[in-house]
This record gives sequence, C-alpha cells and structure tokens, in this order.
Amino acid sequence: MTQPQPWDLLVVGGGSAGIVSAKTAVKLGASVLLVESHRTGGDCLWTGCVPSKSLLAAAHHVAHARRGAEVGVHVGDITVDFAAVMAHVRSAISTIEPIDTPEALEADGITVVSGRAVFTSPHTADVNGKSVRFRQALIATGAAPILPPIPGLNNALTSETVWDLDELPARLLVIGGGSIGCELSQAFARLGSDVTLVEAGPRVLPAESPAASRIINDVLEHDGVTIHTGQSVSHIEGTRAVLSNDDTVEFDQVLVAVGRAARTDKLGLDAAGVRVNDHKQVMIDRHLRTTNPRIWAAGDVTPLPQFTHTAGTFGSLAASNAVLGIRRKVNTALIPRVTFTDPEVASVGESTPTVNSRLREHTVTHDHLDRAVTENSTRGFSSLVFDRKSRLVGATVVSPRAGETIGELTLAMKLGLRSRDLAARFTPTPPTTTEHGMLPSPIHATS
Repeated sequence: MTQPQPWDLLVVGGGSAGIVSAKTAVKLGASVLLVESHRTGGDCLWTGCVPSKSLLAAAHHVAHARRGAEVGVHVGDITVDFAAVMAHVRSAISTIEPIDTPEALEADGITVVSGRAVFTSPHTADVNGKSVRFRQALIATGAAPILPPIPGLNNALTSETVWDLDELPARLLVIGGGSIGCELSQAFARLGSDVTLVEAGPRVLPAESPAASRIINDVLEHDGVTIHTGQSVSHIEGTRAVLSNDDTVEFDQVLVAVGRAARTDKLGLDAAGVRVNDHKQVMIDRHLRTTNPRIWAAGDVTPLPQFTHTAGTFGSLAASNAVLGIRRKVNTALIPRVTFTDPEVASVGESTPTVNSRLREHTVTHDHLDRAVTENSTRGFSSLVFDRKSRLVGATVVSPRAGETIGELTLAMKLGLRSRDLAARFTPTPPTTTEHGMLPSPIHATS
C-alpha cells in the first residue's frame, strides 16, 4: 500500500463484482486498492459457476450415454469414477484461476491486499491494522449459504463445501428446491446417488412459471430424484430426517440449498454511515450508491438479483459512477436468469400476464419442432410476452441450451424489438430450431 493516499477507490471484496469494478476504475485512471479476505475470484470461480458447471457436464455425459439406446446407440454398462469427476471439477478451477490471481490483477495496475477491511469512518478504513483513506469505496463482499435452524443438522454440505467431496454419497438429502437445489439434485442422481429433495414451497423452482416447474419436477423424478414439496425438515436424528408430515428420509449426506445471506458482518458499516436492510443487505439507490455518498455496493451483498453476470455488470457501473461522477442507473428489467438443469430453464422480463394486463403471451411447445424431434429432446416450450405495441417484454424458454437462447431475447427486449422484427430475422438453420441459440418458428404467428 505504497500509493499516496487517499485512494481514488477502495474495493472491499475480490469476487466478480469487486474484480470487475477494480478493473473498470483502473482503466479510467483511478488508483485502486482491492482488499480480499480469502482468495480472489469469488464464488463464481471457487464454489459457483465453474465447479457447478463442471459437475453438471459430467452428469450430462452420463445421462446422454444412458439415453443412447433411444436413438439406436448402445454403449453397455456405464460406470462413474466420482474421484475423477471431482478431479475434472478442480482442474477446471485451476485452469481458469490464473486470470483472477492477485498477480494478474496487480499486472492490470490494481493494488491487491490479502486481509480484512473494516470501515472506521465515512472516509477511512482499517486494513490489516493500517489506516487507509479513500475518496470513494465499493463494497463487494458477496453472500454466503444460509444454514436453517433445524435441530440435529450437523456437518451439512452447502454450495461452498460440496466441492470438497471425494466419494459419491450413496444417499443424499437436498434441502431446498430452487436453482441450486435442482441442479445439484439432478447431477448427483445422474452420477449414482440416491437423491431426495425436500422443498417447503408447493413446487420446485418457485421463482419460475408453473409450467417450467412441472417439467423440471418430472425430469428430476425421471432421473431418480424423490421429491417432497410442501414439506420441510422438522428435525434430524443421526442419519434420519423427519419431515413436517412425519415422513422420514434416510441419508448419508445432507446438502442445504435454501438461499444465501449477504456478508456484511464485521465491516464497520455503522461507522461508515452505511445502512443495511432487515436481511443485512447493503441498501443502495438506483445508481448503486449507499447511504454514505462516498460508498457504493454491487453484487450479492445488495438486494439485487444474485447472479454472476449481474455482479460484474453492476460492479462496472458502480465503479464508473464513483470515479467519473456520472449517474448511470441500474435496469433490473433486463436481467436474464438460467437454471442449468437438463433441460435448462431461462427467463427474462415479464412472466405470464395477468387477466387484466395489456400483455399477451404466445407459447410454443417443442414436441412438434423439427430440431427437438431429431434430437429426441421434445420436453420444453418457448413463451414470449408482448405489450400492446407488440414489443417483446418477457420470455421463458425451457429446452437444452435455453441459456443461450435467452441472450438473443434479452437483446431484443433491450432494443425494443417487436414481434415482426423477430419474425423477419434470418437464421442459419431451419426456423423450427429450438436450441443452440435459435427460436421456434411459431413466433411468426405473433407478427
């Protein structure tokens, strides 16, 4: 920390939001100090996107090998070397890690310190026992998995610790049927675990449409997952979970996936004049500024949607606002989300219109689309929502590679495209394609 103080920007947290904000500020000519208490790269690299997609890739290969007989391909007995699967997961992390190391960030002109930053006033912080002054600061400390107060719940796995496994759990109990719970339930079931998923709400993927939820419920059960919805785990006795309806589930490992809580403890936010809400998330305005005009926040530590792409985009926006003094606003209407089950569930913008709304919905199921039929993957649908001027304002896609399709739809929404614009576009494959970035042809009927 040899840079003459005050620093133009102090970044607290070295995950996606922190790294992108620091790189943005440096490119704008600011002096930047980034403080990370654990390891740079954040959840995406170490416990989120990279390891989870690596595990899902292995499970995907297993499932497709087993389904080969449906199209005349017989591969014999399928075996899973779980240790090798986890070696693949860790290899992916180590391959990607170098771009987020302190050395790489230092090469970009960012000063990186390993340790903790605690705010001591509205314009100072203590970093490893040394006082640091700043002109602007950005909080990007992320969030951590929540462990519910279930009596007897001990040594539970979370989305952070599941990657330490070296042996495949014979019986896995998953608590929580959101995106993480569904993704990991399907993956472990395909890899050979006897998986039971318990969701307190009436259906899995409660944030998605009922139609999408039903499809994912069915495919999870098809892959061998036993699902209990509308039930919670009341208590645990050894290796037996007792549900709220008195049903019992035997298990060898428990994986908890019921949500994440912002990491705001021990940051000295009171001293900095930064307020948090009832969920301990940093309160921000539409410019990502906190209640201290010098301090900004981005990523999972805020009330905004907890996605890596959101953290990166808003980290850059907050940094440019802080350094340049501009006032760009966040736009949450254009944030896509994807659940990486098989099939994937991708959504953006408005969901199913209400009876009294002026929106209209056009839905196409994939059971008669050519590409879906040729790949024997017809379970899914595309649902597009238009306003009264026929502008696209929302979409839900359930299909393989739906996460790629939703990018095209998000761009169409940003550009204010109408149904006729979508219908008039050219595609390099037949318009009945439902995956690999293409949209189903029946959207032409909406023009």
